Amino acid sequence: MTPTPHANPIPNILTGLRLVAGVVMFLILAGAAPQGIPLLSEYLSPDDQFRFGRTAFIIFVVAASTDWVDGFLARRWHATTRWGAILDPIADKVLITGAILGVLAWGALPQIAIPCGLILFREFAVSALRETVAGKVKLPVTLLAKWKTVLQMIALGALQIALLWDGFGLPLEWQPHFQTFAYVLIWVAAIVTLWTGWQYFSKAQQKMSQL
Repeated sequence: MTPTPHANPIPNILTGLRLVAGVVMFLILAGAAPQGIPLLSEYLSPDDQFRFGRTAFIIFVVAASTDWVDGFLARRWHATTRWGAILDPIADKVLITGAILGVLAWGALPQIAIPCGLILFREFAVSALRETVAGKVKLPVTLLAKWKTVLQMIALGALQIALLWDGFGLPLEWQPHFQTFAYVLIWVAAIVTLWTGWQYFSKAQQKMSQL
């Protein structure tokens, strides 16, 4: 990536908004969960909880869509910057982590605890790896890692729908099938996430041995 001086700031603004949206989405989703916030949860009816949950879901979908939009605009307008390259993966990780913690706060889908935990472990491990080898080894984002992020977002969006099924007014007879679909998606996302993590560590080890 060659940074562009005086680049159009809109792509970076979208990235920054995605970062903020990840935090806001988490606060709304986790806060609306049963026993999410002491005292406040006691005053939230099921309808209120679903209303907040739907709002968090909409924020998540809009924020996730900017992951493609900001990159597309940056390339189209030749507006790539070092700050954008740094901020983009941070915003993605905040959004993914916020969605995972928000869904887990509801405690209604224990089947997803393991794949969600594996995703979080990998993200923290790769972030630590990048920080450790910074200035020594370059670890460019792979195409599979980009698709991994897309898969994570789709899986977490599906989990939110499964979790808030009644709030969306969807047919109850479809719920078990959609939950199974969401479980499969998050497991696939976790496997792909672990695989890309192994690729980064393997690449880093190979390059470090050449120094």
